Amino acid sequence: MTLRNQHTFVVPAYRQSPHLRDCLASLRGQTFPSPIVISTSTPFPGLEALAMEYGAGLAIHSPNVGIGHDWNHALSQAQTDWATIAHQDDIYLPTFAEKTLAAVSKHPDARLVMTGYGELVGGQVRSLTPMLFIKHLLLELGFLGRSSIAATKAKRRLLRFGCAIPCPSVTLRLSSEPLRFREDLKLNLDWDAWLRLAGREGEFVWIRETLMLHRIHTGSETSNGIRAGVRSREDLMMFRALWARPIAHLLARIYALSYERESKQ
Repeated sequence: MTLRNQHTFVVPAYRQSPHLRDCLASLRGQTFPSPIVISTSTPFPGLEALAMEYGAGLAIHSPNVGIGHDWNHALSQAQTDWATIAHQDDIYLPTFAEKTLAAVSKHPDARLVMTGYGELVGGQVRSLTPMLFIKHLLLELGFLGRSSIAATKAKRRLLRFGCAIPCPSVTLRLSSEPLRFREDLKLNLDWDAWLRLAGREGEFVWIRETLMLHRIHTGSETSNGIRAGVRSREDLMMFRALWARPIAHLLARIYALSYERESKQ
């Protein structure tokens, strides 16, 4: 099997996002083309035509029970060793797949490959915010100048102070012990999954270059979850799994204050 058919973009589509077309266009515009599969439990008129326009497969499933179920179903549609869960509101720069697969080739023991990312707010790219700075710092502390880490302690250290791994940029190995996301979580299902993956053999690989743009907007599930307090509750749950109770509560409070500050910008 060549690198060209080792990777799939799976797109869990939820309702009728006005940004889905731009996401699909960015996936179709890759310098190293990969198959695209749209997976949804909330189809809408015109979705089939949109999939055909961009040469994407379409898998409709039910019931609509949450993001974890949607992600797990989307990954099950990939017939390749590697898959990226492409978020429907986000933009993937032209060399995302090419450079991700180059990293896969260079690190045959990799289980997870992530890239650098920026934020897209109202059509403007933000490359540095307080939260982006914190996450980048956590990544640097985890990788210590390296491009990959394999030791369980190092991978867990990367995740002890928060989820520094940018989920929309992650490409996962599916060929052995496929990862399943918890379906009872609404926002921190990625952090939980990476923490479980850290306990398995294999490398986490970080491509520092910015290769995708994560869209920030008020209608996103993340924004809704922060306003509803879901993020803070799930943050506390994760920190309590990693730290003694007083430290866990302190870290969760620091993050909650950061969310409040970001929402006012």
